[in-house]
Amino acid sequence: MENEKVIDQLLDAALMHVPFDGWGQASFDAVVADSGVAPDVARAVCPRGAVDLALAYHKRGDDQMLRRIHDEDLSALRFRDRVAAAVRFRIEAAEDKEIVRRGTTLFALPQYASDGARAIWGTADKIWTALGDRSDDVNWYTKRTILSGVYSSTVLYWLGDESDGNQATWEFLDRRIDDVMQFEKVKASLRDNRAFNTVFAGPLALIGKIRAPSRAADDLPGQWRNR
Repeated sequence: MENEKVIDQLLDAALMHVPFDGWGQASFDAVVADSGVAPDVARAVCPRGAVDLALAYHKRGDDQMLRRIHDEDLSALRFRDRVAAAVRFRIEAAEDKEIVRRGTTLFALPQYASDGARAIWGTADKIWTALGDRSDDVNWYTKRTILSGVYSSTVLYWLGDESDGNQATWEFLDRRIDDVMQFEKVKASLRDNRAFNTVFAGPLALIGKIRAPSRAADDLPGQWRNR
């Protein structure tokens, strides 16, 4: 809990610097000075400096999204609309487009690309889990992979959106969700197709052994069903 308070102090100070200086060393040094956090303490909670602070900022947005999902009554919505609402909540959790743009630039760098991919995957996982996903097979992976793509493409569209109330972004999001639903319909039709299941019996049997990772795991590995 103490670490979380320190990170919150750093993030609050970062909101004034990152839009101008990005998530870099100079910005991190200024954040530490303005926050009143001792430099050694700041380094203890953010060993990689601005990179870890950027990831903490992403997590803050995830947490805000989750609170909104739990606070809002989504029960009357179709499931596809619940997913769209969750993605919208996540984007609306950002305080400043420029802060997100700076983060996008940071995580586009090869040395930090895996951190960015993990953060986006984590957001998709949190959305599916909050909406009650119970899949424990290969669908666990496909749902999160597809939603990661929807979320990241919508964020990129939003960064360049100058429409009133970001209306163009929400329309773009709806189109992406519709594309996903069409894909799910194709999957369902193939699953019920006897000829397809006969031809691809071997690969399908292999895929059927894939399990979702244990929630205790931090690196989201796959595992096989017991033979």
